[in-house]
Amino acid sequence: MNTVVYMVRHGESPKEGNERTRGLTSKGHLDVQRVTEILKSEKVDAVVSSPYTRSILTVERLAQQIGQEVQIFEGLKERVFTSVNHRISDKELLPLLEDSFRDPYFSLIGGESNAECQKRAVNVLANLLDTFKNKKVVIGTHGVVMTLMMSYFDNIYHLHFLHSTSKPDIYKMEFKEAKLVDVQRLWEEIQE
Repeated sequence: MNTVVYMVRHGESPKEGNERTRGLTSKGHLDVQRVTEILKSEKVDAVVSSPYTRSILTVERLAQQIGQEVQIFEGLKERVFTSVNHRISDKELLPLLEDSFRDPYFSLIGGESNAECQKRAVNVLANLLDTFKNKKVVIGTHGVVMTLMMSYFDNIYHLHFLHSTSKPDIYKMEFKEAKLVDVQRLWEEIQE
């Protein structure tokens, strides 16, 4: 059996507030049920998450359904863009992302680069692949850090991929030892 990792990008969250403690919008809370329904049939062994509230809330119900608590890993937090602990506006974020994916060592003062973020997150992922070898683990995550973890194994996961993801989103990654052998998107957006 291979090890399976489900990357679950958090649901929609408010546009204002503290990066660490922002929760989910009404739509985000509604989507939690769909995330749980999709993943409960996958027979998941463990649920881990970024320490940010919106990620925890997105996977917490699934953890409860399998009789576990969400395991929190600081190294899975979203990329730190600035020393300010508030959300960066989309207008400011888009050029920052373009610069960051063009130059993986680019960062603002007080922030981290894509290279730094990828290194810390992949270290956690490598430990999870070892700890949960031949099992299935869900990771509650964020768009940029998810893209960087996935791009470590395959460079097709780049800025264009990030822009194509939704909130929430689910990617099933299958590993043979530490080698990525398959990726499937499990989330389908409902057209309203």
